[in-house]
Amino acid sequence: MKALQRAWYEREPRPWLYPLWPLSLLFKVAAAWRRQRQRARARPRGEAPVIVVGNISLGGTGKTALLIALAREFRRRGFAPGVISRGYGANSGAFPRLAQADSDPAECGDEPVLIAASTGCPVAVDPDRNRALGCLLADFKVDLVLSDDGLQHYRLHRDVEIIVVDGERRFGNGLTLPAGPLREPIQRLGEADFVVVNGEPDRAFDWPLRPHAVAMEPKTLVNLHSGEERPFNESAFFPDEVLQLVCGIGNPERFFKLMRQLPNPVAQFEFPDHYRFRAEDFASGGIDARQPVVMTEKDAVKCRGFARDNFWALRAEMNLPREWVEALLQRLGSFSAKARGNL
Repeated sequence: MKALQRAWYEREPRPWLYPLWPLSLLFKVAAAWRRQRQRARARPRGEAPVIVVGNISLGGTGKTALLIALAREFRRRGFAPGVISRGYGANSGAFPRLAQADSDPAECGDEPVLIAASTGCPVAVDPDRNRALGCLLADFKVDLVLSDDGLQHYRLHRDVEIIVVDGERRFGNGLTLPAGPLREPIQRLGEADFVVVNGEPDRAFDWPLRPHAVAMEPKTLVNLHSGEERPFNESAFFPDEVLQLVCGIGNPERFFKLMRQLPNPVAQFEFPDHYRFRAEDFASGGIDARQPVVMTEKDAVKCRGFARDNFWALRAEMNLPREWVEALLQRLGSFSAKARGNL
């Protein structure tokens, strides 16, 4: 699978991808048919506006980080936001369920637990996002709903669509699955309300909508065992020690690149996206128990139960351009009196 993903994003197309092109056309047609069918069955608009934060490509684009930043911004402005999520990897026997900061990621999924811990918002988890939405509105007084992913879950009514694009990898070879990384064609960008690029937008690309640039800014490193925090720009974070970067997210290179800003030498250890870490993973595979281990917050929520004193998590925040936040509030003003009051 890793070899296939690398091939999707290489500058020169691999010849062995060509036989997959007919399957990509079939996938594209099937996705359009599914979209039309689900939209016909979509529930009508509910009592709170719904913002879907998603992407059209596989792999990490930063959508969950953007959702967390938006939830915090909305709370700062006096909203009472709630979040719905599929809960990828959750093996709970009963849905919907509520994710909390101390929930087991194996039951709720790693992203819902991270969102709950990072925002303080109620988070409802269900593969059927309409059921999650119903649970959220029934149990909490929320005036705004953020959907973590769900762009292709067309039975979910949405008032605002935000598509997040990786500023470095962008759309790879531009093909839909399985010959490329796209869940939907690039033209889908033109149907969204906003396109947000995590990084610098490619100015040579003819964007269907004006892209808004955001960026992840590393803040602190948090010890999973003690809770100690150290500034990220601490030049002597661990003098003369190797930072062992452990990562199980869709695009680990973004995390590795942030960590390489520190002066320490690094060793990189990649795991599959949403990997369910165990203590045994840190006792083998070349990971040194005497050297610091650094991971993302998403991975850290799955390691809390067996964290040692050399386990650290990078706490980073996504910067939101004020201009774009105001444009989003203006768009929400069509559905929410509170949004109009925040303009």
